[in-house]
This record gives sequence, structure tokens and C-alpha cells, in this order.
Amino acid sequence: MKMKAYRVEGEFLMKDVWQPFRKEVVSESEEEAKEKILSIMGSRHKVKRRFIKIKEVRELGKDEIEDPVVKYILERENE
Repeated sequence: MKMKAYRVEGEFLMKDVWQPFRKEVVSESEEEAKEKILSIMGSRHKVKRRFIKIKEVRELGKDEIEDPVVKYILERENE
């Protein structure tokens, strides 16, 4: 299956404050993108999944990608 870029937006609970986040990832589907975000946020910020709220997942076009790592991965994938 072809890899796509997704932008995931939401918030997570850190201490007693909900912190907004916006992250771009490369995955095969929207569900996989959500799973990657839960994994990344959990490991990076030591947040349990129940304290991470995903509000939006959107597939990105090549011209919409802001993260240079995501852009690089997609370029390598499509060679």
C-alpha cells in the first residue's frame, strides 16, 4: 500500500493543563496515523493514551507538508 502524509491535531494532558499539538506523520491509513501519534506522544511525554485527544486527522498533499522529515520520507518512498 502507498504511504501518505497525515497531519494529526489534538491535545494531551500534561500536569493539569491540556496542551495542544499538531504533528505530521507518514502512514498507510488514517487509523495507522492515529496509532503512530498515540505511540509517539506516549513515549515522548509519558502520557497515557486516555489523556490524548485526537481532534482531526487530515491527509496532506505534497505542497501542504511542513515537516522536512515527512517530506523526505515520502520522496524516498516514491522514487
